[in-house]
Amino acid sequence: MMKTGVLIISHGSRDQAWVSIVEEAVSHVALEEEMPVAVSFLELVEGRLIQDGIDSLEHAGVTDIIVIPLFVSSGSTHVDEIEYALGAKPAPEKETDLEPFAVKARVHYGYPVDDDPDIAVMIWDKLRGLSKHPERETILLVGHGSVHDGFRQRWQQGISTLAERVRRISGAAAADYGLLNPDSVRSKVEYWQEQGHDVLVAPLFLSQGYFTKHVIPGRLSGLKYAYSGQTLLPHPLLPHWIEQQVKVMLERIREGC
Repeated sequence: MMKTGVLIISHGSRDQAWVSIVEEAVSHVALEEEMPVAVSFLELVEGRLIQDGIDSLEHAGVTDIIVIPLFVSSGSTHVDEIEYALGAKPAPEKETDLEPFAVKARVHYGYPVDDDPDIAVMIWDKLRGLSKHPERETILLVGHGSVHDGFRQRWQQGISTLAERVRRISGAAAADYGLLNPDSVRSKVEYWQEQGHDVLVAPLFLSQGYFTKHVIPGRLSGLKYAYSGQTLLPHPLLPHWIEQQVKVMLERIREGC
């Protein structure tokens, strides 16, 4: 008899506040039917790692695990290596030190944030307080990016489409993106300033940390721009994004039975 559970995987941090903000978001997830849910982290959170999540779900009798990779881009190498280590793909696209997990249940691997419409609304909600004259503003999404071929292109595809969604919602004159890897953030701000635009910088990160507090401001040192540093979480739409993904994947599982 099939029993489905949900495994939500995020990167993890030594900062307990970072961990708590992810757990808080997941605590508001309201699924249409009762099923076990585990929150796990790739690293840095002792006792809450991915194998711990798998074990807890299987101990609850789960035969099918819906995995939600809580990362902002399918261009993340972590999304690739976790999918491989869970046995959901035969080999990683990039060499990894992540060993295969011990998992007996069937794994149904979901998708990261990328350009989901809910995420565009979340970004604008965090940014709207900085907007004064949208007719001459450019919204610049800033993501981690990747130097690896194939992964970099996925980053670019997802964040560029997401930027356009934010532009349509906001009514801003333009929207663009910059990546920290390979670095294009400073040059993008300078370009739009040369066009006579005010630049509103939005970090595409789950929660605040080293990159949002230090790296992004450091790359833009000496430039004039608007930046609140507010990240995707906390926001009430993140649980909705998870709920919708679980619903879609649950339907697929049942269709395949």
